[in-house]
Amino acid sequence: MQTNEKKRYANIFFELTKRHLLVFFSNKIRVLYTLLVPVIIFVVYILFLRDMELLTVQNEILRLGVDADLQAGILDYCETLVDTWMLSGIIGLSTITVALQANTIIVEDKQNGVNRDFASSPIHKNVLIGSYFFYNFIVTALICFVFFLICLVYLAAMGEFAITFVDVLLVFAVMLYSTIASTLMTVFICSFVKTEATMMSIVAVFSTAVGFLIGAYMPLGMLPNAVQGVCGLIPGTYSCALLRYGFMSTPLAEFTAYVSGLPIEGGAQLIEDLTSNFGCGLNFFGVEVSAPFQALALAVFIVLFLGLNVGVGNKLAAVLGMGKKGKKKGKSDK
Repeated sequence: MQTNEKKRYANIFFELTKRHLLVFFSNKIRVLYTLLVPVIIFVVYILFLRDMELLTVQNEILRLGVDADLQAGILDYCETLVDTWMLSGIIGLSTITVALQANTIIVEDKQNGVNRDFASSPIHKNVLIGSYFFYNFIVTALICFVFFLICLVYLAAMGEFAITFVDVLLVFAVMLYSTIASTLMTVFICSFVKTEATMMSIVAVFSTAVGFLIGAYMPLGMLPNAVQGVCGLIPGTYSCALLRYGFMSTPLAEFTAYVSGLPIEGGAQLIEDLTSNFGCGLNFFGVEVSAPFQALALAVFIVLFLGLNVGVGNKLAAVLGMGKKGKKKGKSDK
């Protein structure tokens, strides 16, 4: 009997997940908008921010008095560093913004009363809530993977494809790892949202601010100390750093080897200055956070938000039409 019950729950879980996916992808405008968010940020970077970042690098090279004959070769490597640094940041940001936008299905179901239909059917509330999590993970991972492919095509077209197959696998694994954290965080936030208007406001505000707070657009060291403390409390900060570790390990090694072999006095200083700004490490209040500790921090956030989501399970259930209010109403109807 228990085996049959588990099979029934599993079938309901996958059918609900399928239903959420069909609802999401049936709205072509919503799918296009969700994909366009990281693409628009990418286009803005190409048209405006890229030249500014490269100008900063060029000024640093001039400050160190590097010969003009050597500058072109160094800048070629720096272009790869700048592009991979920014692209990995946009992917890290996308795991959050896409997960947040995918939650519009949950809010729509609340506002349109779809969850009342679920509540009146023999569906366990944990199965329903779990299907929302799984649906969100699939949508976020799929759209971020598509954007990841766009990034690889761009690097290849620019002649900057310096990452190895192992690096690609590492970035993909970190992207899935980050998607889990982003899904848990955004579903927790949206569990308190009841209307689409509120949801749209949260998406607009959160998507605009979070890029700066996780270091997607600029190194965290450029921010005030108080803001850096806030950045350390956001999972996306560690997602960006880990993605940069996968994207930039090989380009950084090649850049370091190239500059070390040049006959310039300020080579070591140039490497230190550029890798501190466009590297894959994190530095909070003078404390260096290496990749293993970044992965550990992200794991802590996953456990934390998993616990928070379990803690607000009753809140989620109540909003979904299966909480105390729903029970009281059912008793009064009897």
